[in-house]
Order: sequence, then C-alpha cells, then structure tokens
Amino acid sequence: MSTMERPADMSAARFLLPYPASRVGGLPEGLPVAVWDGTGGPPGVESLATVEFFVIPYAFADAAVAVLPRLPRLRVVQSLSAGVDDLVKYVPSGAVLCNARGVHDASTAELGVSLALASLRGIPDFVRAQDAEEWRTGFRPALADRTVLLVGYGSIAAAVEDRLTPFECEVLRVARTARTTARGTVHALVDLPELLPRADIVMLTVPLTQDTRGLVDARFLALMQDGALLVNVSRGAVVDTDALLAELRTGRLSAALDVTDPEPLPAGHPLWHAPNALISPHVGGNSSAFVPRALRLIRTQLLRYLAGEPLENIVLPRKP
Repeated sequence: MSTMERPADMSAARFLLPYPASRVGGLPEGLPVAVWDGTGGPPGVESLATVEFFVIPYAFADAAVAVLPRLPRLRVVQSLSAGVDDLVKYVPSGAVLCNARGVHDASTAELGVSLALASLRGIPDFVRAQDAEEWRTGFRPALADRTVLLVGYGSIAAAVEDRLTPFECEVLRVARTARTTARGTVHALVDLPELLPRADIVMLTVPLTQDTRGLVDARFLALMQDGALLVNVSRGAVVDTDALLAELRTGRLSAALDVTDPEPLPAGHPLWHAPNALISPHVGGNSSAFVPRALRLIRTQLLRYLAGEPLENIVLPRKP
C-alpha cells in the first residue's frame, strides 16, 4: 500500500513511513509524509527524491533494500526490528541506521518464556494426544526452581527476567562484557564454560554479530548439563544447526526455537522432526504488543529528528 499524506503546497515527501502520520499521532500538522507498508510497489520516484527519513516496514526488510538506492537525500534509516544484521551493508554512506530496541521486548520475552514452559511441561505432546483422542499423563519438570541462563543481557533479556521472577527461578546473566545491574551480576561471555553446566535452561537473546555467529557450537552444547533446554529467540545463525541436531538425536538436550538456520526452515529439513524440538516460525515480535510500541518509537524518533536532537538506538555509524 502506497499513499501520499502531505499538504497541497508540498511536491514531495521528507518522510517515508509504514503508517500515516495521523496514526503515528503527536506529529506537526502537515508533515510531508509518503506511506508505504511494504506491500505492492513503493511510492513513485518523485516521492522518493526528497525522502530524508525512512522507517522500514516490519518484516519487509528485503523489499526495503531495493528502495534504499532510490533515496538520494536519505539521512536516517529506522528499522522496526531489534536485529539489523541484514540491513547494515545496504545503508548508504553518511546515513544513520537505528534499530527498534525496546519495541519487541514484551512480545519476545513472552514467547521466550512460553516456549520454555511449553517444552518443559510437554504442551506439544498434549496437542498431539488431543488430536489422537488419547489421555496421556506423565511427570514433567516445572519452570519453578530451574536455573535459567540468559545469554545476551540486553533489553529483551531484562524483559524475560521480569517475567521469570514470579516463577521462582534462579537467573544467571551473560553479556559481551561483565557489569553489575540492580538485578545482580552480569557475567562476561568468557565465563560461559563455568556457567553452562549450572543451567537447566539456556535462553539466547544475543544480536547476530561476527562474535555471536555460531556461538552455540558443539563445545557450547557439550557444556550444557544432561536434560537441559536451549531456547533461541535471537537469530538462527547464533546456533550451529548440525551440532544441535547431533545433541537432539541423542536425547541429551531439548530445544525450543523461534528462529532457525536456515530460515524459513525448508520442507524436509531434519530439524522439523528432531526429537525434543519445539519450533515456532520467527514470531517473537509479531503480536498485538508490536504496533503501539512501534508507533511510539516512530513518533519519538521523528520529533527528535525535527528538533535536531540525537536519535535513539543508533547502530550506524558505530561508536569508536
């Protein structure tokens, strides 16, 4: 869907957004906006010629990449995804790239905890039993009293911890560098060999970078205790799929994955039918919690830009 929303005396737009300015709310009257939600063709060349600020429609990054070279005056690219590894190389020199840190925290944290609960308590087995009209009882581990290791302690992991607190878990935290927070110690990645054997559940919330690609390899998995659960709500390539499959096939580990490598997971891939694996189709941020938080971020960033104030969540150019 492409439309123009601008005053009569404006010949072109400065802002290319996935929502009309009226829906974003709180913006100056008559802001020269072109609207493109990622479906259909993008706005015409005239509309793009003066665009300075492009908010990429969520889940349409591939389509947006083709639009970027057609924006000669582009100064800001605002993603609505927390991870922007697929965009970095396409952002024109001199433009600022911002991610959507905070927008997906609630939704992704909910799914992370849901995947852990569903896997532990055997929800997929209940669904299969219901389909077969069979009454299958049995003993399952609870989330209560488990030790959960959060690998990548950013805003999403903090939101996960918020939701884990009522479940009476012990939480261990790991980030790129060690620090102390109000919640407790955040360990450095180099401490993983000591921490992994202590965790019943390892939840991945790291961004995909050169340092985290393939982080969860055969050695990482071997350090996890027998019967442990790996939950991935970050990016599929953080995990070595072949190494994970090897562990799942032995029955030593379980996995609950919202992201996979490759993705989408193709028909016939062995991960679909791996023992002790629960897979959701990368829907961590795709819930009713997304839109109000996305609109709030867009409004904040546009008002900062118009006022000449520093933008939030800048990924490029990277700080020295």
